[in-house]
Amino acid sequence: MTPPVFVVDTHVVVAGLLSRTIVSPVARILDAMLSGSLVYLLSPALLAEYRSVLLRPKLVERHRLSEAQVDTVLAELAANAMWREPLGEVVPAPDPGDDHLWALLDAYSRSILITGDRLLRQAPLAGSSVIAPSAWGQIYPQPP
Repeated sequence: MTPPVFVVDTHVVVAGLLSRTIVSPVARILDAMLSGSLVYLLSPALLAEYRSVLLRPKLVERHRLSEAQVDTVLAELAANAMWREPLGEVVPAPDPGDDHLWALLDAYSRSILITGDRLLRQAPLAGSSVIAPSAWGQIYPQPP
């Protein structure tokens, strides 16, 4: 059986990095991405968004990583990802600014978006699923 393929929203990555408990779903998702045990898609647009958000001054104050350390984390995420460069037009996402997520989901049928964004979870892209980090934690109760 082929493992599920995920798209991980930026807020999940950020929350995983900021989490104070290693057993929280967001921390476990980020750890699974970094270890390569989670199969996930990444595009240049999503990686750029990860970087831009992680380098916001208020977040840097919280995670206390230097720009070089953030880039090291992102390089590891990029190395473990399945790369896709979505092409063509895609149905607009229900949340403005998230069209790149819909394009990435559309680039790999039956992929699953992990997000805390309720608007995205309520109106998934046809042929894809959208779940909350806590739902991922229920699907994978043991650390991968």
